Amino acid sequence: MSQDKAWNMKLVSQNTLEGFGGVGEGMGIQIAKDGRRIMWLAHEGAPKNFTGLDISDLKNPQVIVQTELPHDHVRSNSLEVTGDIMAVAYQCWKSADQFGVPGFNEEPAGIELFDISDPENPKSISFFDCSGPHSMGVHQLWFADGEFIHFAGGAPDFEPNNPKDSQFYRCLDVRNPSKPEEVGRWWYPGTRKGDAEAPPSRHPTFDSGFRAHNTNVYPERPDRCYLAYLDGGMFILDISDKSKPKAISSWNPHPPYPGFMHTVLPLLERDLLIVSDESVKEGAADWPKLTWVVDARQEDNLVPISTLPMPPVEEYRNLGGRFGSHNLHENRPGPAYRSNNIIFSTFFNVGVRSYDLSNPYQPQEIAHFVPQAPTGSRAGAVQINDVFVDENQIVYAVDRFAGGLYILEMEIDI
Repeated sequence: MSQDKAWNMKLVSQNTLEGFGGVGEGMGIQIAKDGRRIMWLAHEGAPKNFTGLDISDLKNPQVIVQTELPHDHVRSNSLEVTGDIMAVAYQCWKSADQFGVPGFNEEPAGIELFDISDPENPKSISFFDCSGPHSMGVHQLWFADGEFIHFAGGAPDFEPNNPKDSQFYRCLDVRNPSKPEEVGRWWYPGTRKGDAEAPPSRHPTFDSGFRAHNTNVYPERPDRCYLAYLDGGMFILDISDKSKPKAISSWNPHPPYPGFMHTVLPLLERDLLIVSDESVKEGAADWPKLTWVVDARQEDNLVPISTLPMPPVEEYRNLGGRFGSHNLHENRPGPAYRSNNIIFSTFFNVGVRSYDLSNPYQPQEIAHFVPQAPTGSRAGAVQINDVFVDENQIVYAVDRFAGGLYILEMEIDI
């Protein structure tokens, strides 16, 4: 696509991050002590680790710091900011099992905590090691209360029955950020060697694995973790005792659908869940990848009632890269927009889109922005990877390969 395509959403500015515009799934805003607004972004892959931008002037965001990864086998795909502490996840591209080299460990693989009180000079506080012969490290983390990190990661003492099942839910106590300590874990029964349960049946067409993905916990329900588990679907965990998480509910449309459940966003005031799968194949080879609306009025009986509307697959599948659902704006605490009616979602080559869920049985699209193909993108099209909406209803979206950060403004009231 040679030009931007927009409806009820307009571009304020773009920053390609000093030519390293590939961004992963980590976005967070810090209000610095001097009042500046700093956007922190995790990169999709090497050579860059994370970037901090001063976004106080929305029309002229400025990179203030950009850090390096130690080598090209690791990425910092996820980060979270709470106050002046930032947590960064490190994941190696493959575990030792996938490399086929027994005992091979890639490092760093884990979580690093940073003091960002001086944004231009982030200082490492501690590192929680998750490396091991069967571990890829940490793919995603959730850090919203300043006390606990909930994350999807491997561990040195966890050996999966299948190498694709190496990451599971873990909870880390960081009330003393210099000494993080694991307090609990949960994995899909049957995925660990030695489990009493039989291993789960693999997806017959797209075996993406039984791994934890997003691990969301909200201050309104600190006793619940809303957990996506790729081909295992989604779970609601009771974490009232963090040392003994237990599954109280699950829902899984895979198969017949292609799998890779990514995010579970609860709309707690309405007893609804917004549940996204991730498109992971180019050219829509794994279509349909959808974002579901699920009725959660009865927590132990989850019922899908609709999906978010999308443009026709025939129109976009051949434009380049992936087509289908991915990330959601997750209503996290802090300087962020929080709504039980308006949803923001990313769809790779069909950009970022917003929906009104006043009627959850018939969600209505109300705005979208699809940038033109970024210069230098290997996909040949935009690949909008993640979205964050601040408390002023400014929308921030990032491209997976080259486009960097897009700052957008809604042209309708929400």
